[in-house]
Amino acid sequence: MSDFQKYKKNRMQQAPEFWAGYEDRFETFKLGILLKQARLEAGLTQEEIAKRLKTTKSVVSRMENHATDIRLSTLEKFADAVGRKIHVALQ
Repeated sequence: MSDFQKYKKNRMQQAPEFWAGYEDRFETFKLGILLKQARLEAGLTQEEIAKRLKTTKSVVSRMENHATDIRLSTLEKFADAVGRKIHVALQ
């Protein structure tokens, strides 16, 4: 068991309400990381992405740092802006 898993198990016992919805929040966090990683690998700044998406740098920052409620069409535009494709799967 990893240190994080031990920590999580201990914290879940102490404050189960804190961990309610953890998996959903973690998926959102991962999406933001993937967006930022794709942008950096494309060698683009948030400002450059914003211009390509016809939005502001702060919107791009929110997408990368608080990736909640992003429309699929927006993800497709972001992916196109960094030269990528998105893949959606139902599991």
